[in-house]
Amino acid sequence: MEWQSLLNSKRRKPKSPSSGTSPLGHGRQEIERDYDRLLFAAPTRRLADKTQVFPLEENDSIRTRLTHSHEVANFARGIGMRLAFEMKHQIFGDLPPDICVERDVPALLAAIGLAHDLGNPPFGHQGEAAIRTWFSRNLSELIEKESNKEIYDDFMKFDGNSQTLRLVTKLQIINDNYGLNLTYATLAALIKYPRASYGPSGKWKKHGYFYSEESVIWDIWQATGLNPTDSSEGCRHPFTFLMEACDDIAYSVLDAEDTVKKGFASYQDLIDFLKSRNGNDYVTARVIDLTEKKNKDWASKRNSLSPYEINDLSMQMFRVFATSELINAIVEAFCEHQGKLLSFNCDFKDLMSHSRGSQFCDALKEFDRTRGYRHRTVLELELKGSNYIQNLMDMLWVGIHGHKTPPDDTSCNAHRYRSETPFGRYAYGRISENYRRVFEDPNNTLPVLYKEAQLLTDAIAGMTDSYLMRLHDELKSLYEYECRLKQQTA
Repeated sequence: MEWQSLLNSKRRKPKSPSSGTSPLGHGRQEIERDYDRLLFAAPTRRLADKTQVFPLEENDSIRTRLTHSHEVANFARGIGMRLAFEMKHQIFGDLPPDICVERDVPALLAAIGLAHDLGNPPFGHQGEAAIRTWFSRNLSELIEKESNKEIYDDFMKFDGNSQTLRLVTKLQIINDNYGLNLTYATLAALIKYPRASYGPSGKWKKHGYFYSEESVIWDIWQATGLNPTDSSEGCRHPFTFLMEACDDIAYSVLDAEDTVKKGFASYQDLIDFLKSRNGNDYVTARVIDLTEKKNKDWASKRNSLSPYEINDLSMQMFRVFATSELINAIVEAFCEHQGKLLSFNCDFKDLMSHSRGSQFCDALKEFDRTRGYRHRTVLELELKGSNYIQNLMDMLWVGIHGHKTPPDDTSCNAHRYRSETPFGRYAYGRISENYRRVFEDPNNTLPVLYKEAQLLTDAIAGMTDSYLMRLHDELKSLYEYECRLKQQTA
């Protein structure tokens, strides 16, 4: 791979010959504009009401998807600054003058850090599982009549990473098919798993794009040189490893902090866990030693600090020392393995496991899983969220599936989508007009059933936790009334 191609700042949407250079771009690199486009996009704002770990959390100090995404972007930007300023020639060598490493690299890493969770549905990973469950139950019989059955794995194996790419390339601007029209470099680095759901899995456990975006993927790969063999699987952009590592740091360290803030465990519980699990690891021991010195200093000032304040301050310092150590470990690993990461034959699945912070990060994830994610209240709310999602999918499907009618006027290519019942028409009308426009586009030549399933997926994945519950409650009584009418008619 070559950095000149990997940092390609061209965009998929061609500029009009008469438009010249947009005045909006003055003073900014093209890749810097990507971060701005993502920051002001509506899906980014919606992350404020999407679950990170603890669903429907009322405590403002507990992280949402938005605060998590900003933290990942901050870590990634910091790493980019170090690579661009401290290790520029060691990492990037000589590049053409239109590539400004000091500005492009931090901006690119910040952009993909901010965008990496945009496609996640409400209620986090439990939401993904709920969507997969619904489609497995409801699509299995329908796709038996389809000639291209494998593409429906997009829904049977739904993944928020693929939805992220769809969101930024197709769903955000309603007057063309380019979405936010991000640069090739940003799009390439945003693809966490360079494979489709319906192809061989290879080394990647998940998929990173849908069948509907296959042509977009090939365009990105061609522009950045990430598929030199024309195989069904591409190569990961080296910066994707950094973004994934920053995500690991954020949720392993910061979810531990939130677990303590929730009162599911204490600072001392965390320290005891790490000592018993990982006491001989250098990074673990260093973080514990630095934090314990602060803790003992504060504990000696009992007259001025309460136990709660000492617990809170100690966790804050733990977060500072832990993130610093892990970020340093990732920078070192990236520099050490840069040749491997730029190779088309790179066999790395992630960067964290090849760094000196690996054992510490794994131990923190185990603490999060056993003390936070498995807490009874978390599991209860996840179950409620799953039920809300699947019930709402039942209701919206009434308005989506099987109601395509011929054009009223044969001279017009447009089709109407009209349900047989008032409830179906009402439910269809409650789906975002933007998503319906993409669905109804006469140039959208995907199979009808695929388009229907995708409209349902777009609608659910685009909702926030609270909006999904409100819409569910709004439609529920109307849906139950329609079901009763059908039973009486039968």
